Amino acid sequence: MPAVTVENPLTLPRVAAPAEAVARPVLAVTTAPSGFEGEGFPVRRAFAGINYQYLDPFIMMDQMGEVEYAPGEPKGTPWHPHRGFETVTYIIDGIFDHQDSNGGGGTITNGDTQWMTAGSGLLHIEAPPEQLVMSGGLFHGLQLWVNLPAADKMMAPRYQDIRGGQVQLLTSPDGGALLRVIAGELDGHQGPGITHTPITMIHATLRPGAEISLPWREDFNGLAYVMAGRGTVGADRRPVHVGQTAVFGKGGALIVRADEKQDANTPDLEVVLLGGQPIREPMAHYGPFVMNSQAELRQAFEDFQAGRLGTIPAVHGMGE
Repeated sequence: MPAVTVENPLTLPRVAAPAEAVARPVLAVTTAPSGFEGEGFPVRRAFAGINYQYLDPFIMMDQMGEVEYAPGEPKGTPWHPHRGFETVTYIIDGIFDHQDSNGGGGTITNGDTQWMTAGSGLLHIEAPPEQLVMSGGLFHGLQLWVNLPAADKMMAPRYQDIRGGQVQLLTSPDGGALLRVIAGELDGHQGPGITHTPITMIHATLRPGAEISLPWREDFNGLAYVMAGRGTVGADRRPVHVGQTAVFGKGGALIVRADEKQDANTPDLEVVLLGGQPIREPMAHYGPFVMNSQAELRQAFEDFQAGRLGTIPAVHGMGE
């Protein structure tokens, strides 16, 4: 799990919650069911079974892989529409090409993030490049859906390609954790991702026995998803392991600790930390559309069927 690493974390800025900060309690720990997405790549549904009041403004998150493909096996998604939200694709291992009906697109690989604001709507495709299909190889990533408030749902679509080298790198006071701030801010340190809905997204790597106590905005929710390894969350050290999501309650500090012993194939605890300002608006979600009412959902389908979300380019070089 390379993403972005440094030889000596102690060269980085150090962050810790103030001693007087109230630790957020752990309200629940859920286990993600496994399934398949797109043309058949394996996913874990990180938010399955969690009440939306604790997720808002996040809608869903899939852990894609971790899978070692044989030659000819890598898969992606066919052309599909989106409207009303943002998709965040974070590639930890491997490589993905993406393209849309507006002429946008690019390639993301180890540690890169593609942040797509679907807004008023577009057609989109994600697929492994031909050389990966031919050779096979390791593939591992995340896709997160972030809701847009009603005022922004019909904004013009846009892309942000965030390279791994652009993320803000931080560490814990003892250097036992590497914190990659992809979007939002942590203790005044700003990540590169520009969001319409205020959020923080962090990929944290904790060495065995390491602990982080991070300052967390009181008006944000708090979620921790374990991508690899095992550890504990909260001041009472609630156990968590790969494929589980911890839901935090109110407070000013978010605590995660790695177990002293990890699995042989997982040297560290790898966690995605998410916080966001709830939108608190009605949400109507069906398939690739996230709107505020059933009438708006029906309009999105009608616009898609009428070709108003765009058309597949005649020569697109992907998914052929």
